[in-house]
Amino acid sequence: MIPRIKSVKPIENCVLDVVFDDGKAVYYDVKDDIEAIADFQDLLFSQVQLDESRTCIFWNDRIDLPSDTIYEFGKEKGR
Repeated sequence: MIPRIKSVKPIENCVLDVVFDDGKAVYYDVKDDIEAIADFQDLLFSQVQLDESRTCIFWNDRIDLPSDTIYEFGKEKGR
């Protein structure tokens, strides 16, 4: 099952604060993606949006992150 995002909030140092429908809450650091993926270098970090299906966050039509990646690789809050 694809995890659905309940909320996403950009915080300092290119980190996203993400909460999923199942209650899991993570911090996802976008810095590595920005350095490794050319399209990410153009993003305006604070303009992150959640798509209608709640299975992806995006900044524009070229820059997005699927919820399962954030779910798997995000650092759980409190750990």
